[in-house]
Amino acid sequence: MEEVIRLVHGNGGRFSHELMEKHIMKHFRNALLEPLHDGAQFAVSAGRMAFTTDSYVVTPAFFPGGNIGKLAVCGTVNDLAMNGAVPKYLSCGFILEEGLSMETLEKVLTTMEVMADKAGVSIVTGDTKVVERGAVDGIYINTAGVGFIPDSVHIAPSRVEADMDIILSGSLGDHAVAVMGTRFGLTLPESIHTDCAPLNHMVGAVLAKEAENVALMRDPTRGGLATVLQEIADSAQVGILIKEETLPVHEDVASVCSMLGYDPLYLANEGKVVFFVRREATAAVLDILHTFDEGKEAVCIGHTLAKNQGRVGLETVVGGIRLLDMLGEDQVPRIC
Repeated sequence: MEEVIRLVHGNGGRFSHELMEKHIMKHFRNALLEPLHDGAQFAVSAGRMAFTTDSYVVTPAFFPGGNIGKLAVCGTVNDLAMNGAVPKYLSCGFILEEGLSMETLEKVLTTMEVMADKAGVSIVTGDTKVVERGAVDGIYINTAGVGFIPDSVHIAPSRVEADMDIILSGSLGDHAVAVMGTRFGLTLPESIHTDCAPLNHMVGAVLAKEAENVALMRDPTRGGLATVLQEIADSAQVGILIKEETLPVHEDVASVCSMLGYDPLYLANEGKVVFFVRREATAAVLDILHTFDEGKEAVCIGHTLAKNQGRVGLETVVGGIRLLDMLGEDQVPRIC
């Protein structure tokens, strides 16, 4: 008989402890988690820390190249990296639906273990709740993370100014199209899969060499590239101009978007970074990015302007200017 999640797995008693020991702890066991106290205790040095949290409700929970567990670890690691922090510790909260198979949970936990190891972080505290059938869609995950910011790193919208270059680390729309294709049962090319990956090592390499020249970093997740650029134009009070011909979009992704009416500029990405850098550092930053698999398609897509503050323009391939705004109606909901 298939082993599944039962309501008693969430009551704090024997079955809860069995779930923890038999399934969860074996993937995340470490000295800070081992006491199973109400939190983790660890020493910190003087300096700055970054702290972030996010919740993951993607449907379906499995898609080409990943699953909800991969998103949960990578998403929080990447949010820390966007602050210039070195990710260190994560928490993990599971909300599990009664009837979820233990086999499915094991696959998610195994992926989280692999991604945490790849990113070099430890999951040191967490929580598990079980709810009735139909209350959630199988499994939801909340992760929070802390990281330490090197003294040489200062990442903030206030550092963005006119005449900076904008670098995108890779192609647009891969994650959203992969999830959407699975959700609607579409037969998509094998080349389409999520771009989800921990980006902290790549970002750390850039900051190790060019920290003083990197003003801001953002990952264009929900709302996509266009929304992120509009947010930055508003907060930094600069104009932004990007060139359509420079935007990397894989051919298969572009074809699906064309058929279904999606705009890659507004699709979620889970393994990309937008850098705002001083122009004299652009070539060096691109050279560093190109040494990583996650950055091999990195390209300069535009620059900031002293005029047109708060506006984002896209120079089209025919020479016109299309004004971009934040995402309105969601093209693909529950994408992460």
